Amino acid sequence: MTGMLESADTATARPSRLSRLRPRGAPPMWLVVALTCAGQFLVVLDVSVVNVALPSMRAGLGLSEQGLQWVVNAYAIAFAGFMLLGGRAGDLYGRKRMFLVGLGLFTLASLAGGLAQDDWQLLLARAVQGLGAAVLAPSTLTILTASVPEGAARARAIGTWTAVGAGGGAAGGLVGGLLVETLSWRWVLLINVPVGAVVLCAAGWFLVEGRAGDGRRLDLPGALFVTAGLGTLAYGISQTEAAGWTAPATLLPLLAGLALLALFLVVEARTAGPLMPLGLLRLRSVSSANVAMFLCGSAMFCMWFFMTLYAQNVLGYTPLEAGLALVPSSLAVLLGAKLAPRLMPTVGPRNVAVLGTLVAMAGFAWQSTMTPDGGYATAILFPGILMMLGAGLAATPLAALATSGAAPGEAGLVSGLVNTSRTMGGSLGLAVLSTLAVARTAGSGTPAALTEGYALAFRTGAGVLAAGALLMWLWLPRVAGER
Repeated sequence: MTGMLESADTATARPSRLSRLRPRGAPPMWLVVALTCAGQFLVVLDVSVVNVALPSMRAGLGLSEQGLQWVVNAYAIAFAGFMLLGGRAGDLYGRKRMFLVGLGLFTLASLAGGLAQDDWQLLLARAVQGLGAAVLAPSTLTILTASVPEGAARARAIGTWTAVGAGGGAAGGLVGGLLVETLSWRWVLLINVPVGAVVLCAAGWFLVEGRAGDGRRLDLPGALFVTAGLGTLAYGISQTEAAGWTAPATLLPLLAGLALLALFLVVEARTAGPLMPLGLLRLRSVSSANVAMFLCGSAMFCMWFFMTLYAQNVLGYTPLEAGLALVPSSLAVLLGAKLAPRLMPTVGPRNVAVLGTLVAMAGFAWQSTMTPDGGYATAILFPGILMMLGAGLAATPLAALATSGAAPGEAGLVSGLVNTSRTMGGSLGLAVLSTLAVARTAGSGTPAALTEGYALAFRTGAGVLAAGALLMWLWLPRVAGER
């Protein structure tokens, strides 16, 4: 194995100016893995890091309640809407190039958001951050899988990628709480600037370009329909918590998003160079792993959200204390993601994914027994460890199975599809579980009522994970590459 990023299509890629300046000595593989994981960490961190800063943002910029919601939604909608487009652009125009473009956009938007003086400036910056993340995230996984041959080494690399990504989501509350309490809300965005600049320079210097576009052009009609469809669908989902599922403000964008995605499928079936060849969905490894990722994301993405609310709104923790309380869960997801590659060669990726999902389900079921006066060990620590240990165990084999079924020229697209499935599953799950929790509280803000709502959310999440484990057992390939 060489220490330089290589893929089947590297030889046809046109070297960039930075590539010509790069030293001849190949960088060690750990550096390539570190750079891609750093990009993924920033993307996932920004999904959660702003949550604890929202009250300070509202006070600093005079945001309305609706505007406060859009600080989160502007990022999530742009992220979900442009993910497939970002993945395909990496295949056609260069994975390193898209990595640099995505990270550059993300870093500049973070600077603009941290310096924002009006609410619209902050919301626009968050949307551009989401766009940059959508271009960057697929490239991180594609570069990783192109760098490491399929097998145990790739499983370990994907395990590291999964652990770092999950750690970014887990660290959001702690990092956000620490920055808000010691500096200001602006630093939850500004912290990305020096980190992004360092990663950008190192990636431009060391990574080697790779693409498999073979002269094809981007499918612009398909890109338009899928981006508009996913973005509109994500917008409709974001409206459910405020307007409910039956309100026109929710139903119209949901129906419009589904219609646009249907048009996308029609276009893809007829075009000569589709954005997403529909034959990919006929691959068992791709379709089953993405459905499983969607179901797992719909439950597990919500864990940090509801645990943070329970710790602060019911148990009376400060933002920083809530972040510290979830540190063991963060370590558990890292442990699970690093343990999965060791189990996969002997137990099989399907069995590891099912095992991880069942462990997470047990944690969700335990968490659903929470009480208003619960102790830290039984109400947060141990159930949180089970949930995130299971999440780490399940995510690595699912990502490995999904990417193993694709040809080298489709790797970026499949990576984008994996991230889209997880993101859209998380968005839908958060909307559904939040609606259920709010309905159970019946407008009451007492600790007992809030606890009942949060418990219902975790109980429902446990049911979703049980269904996901059964689906994985019946549908996932037993080993990578099986059809």
